[in-house]
Order: sequence, then structure tokens, then C-alpha cells
Amino acid sequence: MTEVTRALGTVLNIGTKKVAGLTSIGGLELSADTIDTTTLDSDGGYREFIGGFKDAGEVSVSGFFLPGDDGQTAIYAAFESGAVQACKIIFPLSMGASWEFNAVVTGISTGAELEDAVSFESTLKVSGKPTLILPAG
Repeated sequence: MTEVTRALGTVLNIGTKKVAGLTSIGGLELSADTIDTTTLDSDGGYREFIGGFKDAGEVSVSGFFLPGDDGQTAIYAAFESGAVQACKIIFPLSMGASWEFNAVVTGISTGAELEDAVSFESTLKVSGKPTLILPAG
């Protein structure tokens, strides 16, 4: 039986840079379009479909703004360039699992609230097919 594992130790890399200060890494949101193939002679009065294009969605991250962090700097540089970046979500080592994907940074924000630390948020739009790496076994 597989054990449930705490999220502590999960990291996001953009290129070769680890993004520090994160408190939340949203998961990939895989979905698939459908194409209606219903015809006048379809059986039973039900619509029929085939699979269409797939979309891996977006990965949202949030945490604390660390202006000297190489990873947060890399996210900003990727946003400015608009270039597709290699990314990786690495789950805790005890799980041995990770997601590898390419993404375009589509949003960055920082915030300052009275009784809170300065915040950092970013959104990465997944481009192409992601790969889920699972432990051998």
C-alpha cells in the first residue's frame, strides 16, 4: 500500500534554477476536448464523441518574495522574454515522483499586506505534453 506523504520538500525548478520561498505549488490540470461525432443514425438517442486536443493547464505558485533568489529572478526573466522554459515539480524524495513540462510564464505578482510578509505569485502555462515520472517498482 502506498503511503500518503507530506508536501514538505516539494520544489519547482525553472530551467536549472530552484524557485525558493514557495508555500504553494498548484498541480497540473490535465483536460481533453471532445469532438462531437453524433449522426442522424447514432444509436439510442445519445451523442457520440471522440477525443480531441489535450491541455495540461496552468501551474500556479505562491510564496514569499525573495528578490535575490535565482529561481524567482528566472521566472521574471522568462516572463519578460516570453520564451518556453523547461520546468520540473519534484515531490519529496520519499515519493520518487516528479512532473517535467515546458511552460510559458503568463503572470507574476507581488503584494504587501500590513501584518504579513511580502508575497510572490506566478502562473506558468504548460506548453505541450507533460511527463509524470514515477518511481520504479
